[in-house]
Amino acid sequence: MTGVTTRLVAVADAPELAAVLTANREFLAPWDPVRGDDYYTAEGQRAHLEEVLRLWATGTALPQVILDDGRIVGRVNLSNVVRGPFQSANLGYWVAQDANGRGVATAAVARTARTAFDDLGLHRLEAGTLVHNLGSQRVLERNGFQRYGLAPRYLRIAGEWQDHILYQLLAD
Repeated sequence: MTGVTTRLVAVADAPELAAVLTANREFLAPWDPVRGDDYYTAEGQRAHLEEVLRLWATGTALPQVILDDGRIVGRVNLSNVVRGPFQSANLGYWVAQDANGRGVATAAVARTARTAFDDLGLHRLEAGTLVHNLGSQRVLERNGFQRYGLAPRYLRIAGEWQDHILYQLLAD
């Protein structure tokens, strides 16, 4: 995908992100934690972005937007960045319904993995998907992630503790 890029989020992205999230609320609901109505507002996104940018400033996260031909269509994030002998982070992402199935997430994950390994010097990325989220599993597998386990009741998604398939990608 030539038009897909990623960049660090900015607080100024709050209105556009709120609009994308609101338009995709039903589409994303099966894959997301239950969120309050304020999360879908520009003010709610502004507060959320301020928090994730504080984490970025401490070096424990890399919060990005996914752009398709300059338009925000999702987010891709590194979180729980751990240094020392671990040099690892968790990877998470979502894309809007109209960007789904077109390689947008695959391209964004590829860019983020390169950044994690080449620029941040990380050794390992981990990602988890719901057992029935075949699309997300394909995104990870296309990027070289290897399945390594099943985590029972791993995250509270759509209001229920749900099992996740765990994937990892190593720098070497």
